[in-house]
Amino acid sequence: MVSLKGQSLLGLQGMPKEKIDLILRVAKKMKEVVNRDDKKLPFLHGRSIVNLFWEPSTRTRGSFEMAAKYLGADTVIFIPKGSSIEKGESFRDTLLTIEAMGVDAVVMRHKQEGCHAFASQFVTPPIINAGDGAHEHPTQGLLDLFTIHEAKGHINGLKVVIVGDINHSRVARSDIYGLKTMGADVHLVGPRTLLSPELAHMGVTVHYDLDEALEGADVVNVLRIQRERQGVGFFPSTGEYASFYGINHKRLQQAKKNVLIMHPGPMNRGLEIEPDVCYWSQSAIQEQVKNGVSVRMAVLYLTIIGGDDVDITH
Repeated sequence: MVSLKGQSLLGLQGMPKEKIDLILRVAKKMKEVVNRDDKKLPFLHGRSIVNLFWEPSTRTRGSFEMAAKYLGADTVIFIPKGSSIEKGESFRDTLLTIEAMGVDAVVMRHKQEGCHAFASQFVTPPIINAGDGAHEHPTQGLLDLFTIHEAKGHINGLKVVIVGDINHSRVARSDIYGLKTMGADVHLVGPRTLLSPELAHMGVTVHYDLDEALEGADVVNVLRIQRERQGVGFFPSTGEYASFYGINHKRLQQAKKNVLIMHPGPMNRGLEIEPDVCYWSQSAIQEQVKNGVSVRMAVLYLTIIGGDDVDITH
């Protein structure tokens, strides 16, 4: 029997299809709860979850907190500013202190790649990766899979194009791992300075021409230009980037008529995507936010309680 109970969620790299299927099945049930008036479930009553964020977040941190509360858990938001970290406490001692307080799971975002794997080696509660540098963002990858499956009815065989700042994107990596596991045909496109040719070794097709990449696309996932990670010099101007790689209705004529548009947010409207595409009927951007709550409810339930026989009639 497939189970996630007591396990950390560090990334989608190497995660078996059976486990992804389990999360998506439970997320479908959790979405029924999110859509109804009474959103409270008792599954995590008496449990405590710490949201430990070393980097800013609106969607991920907010949806994890809502997910925990909908499941009946108590939550604490922990940020470095004002904590003992400013007094010189180490990363390890911070985690050990939180564990000693009796928490049941730690949701963590950190700028350093691999810190979640390190943390999972010396604390007992499951560590859920809410983003580690440019490495992975597994729950975003899972909610993207959920959104695609919900809209298209399947993932296997779909042409999914990921466009933008691939090199600096943890979302791109989690999406690639998850989509490949679920049988999608994954294509990456962006300027050469933001898209290393080595990424082709991940089993994807690399393009530098947007029109070529969009030909026959079922799904287009637009990534944010991550100026805070880039430094300078990756493209001459925002105007030039928008001209060559910005998603607009004219460029989307190359894709299938029923193409699904996605974006993990926050969006730089007018740069990587035009406003009229953001709010188009074929855009799932706001639905992704809702699905983020459902998927994170599923992840918390499965890592703390386990089992897929979820009775949401409570």
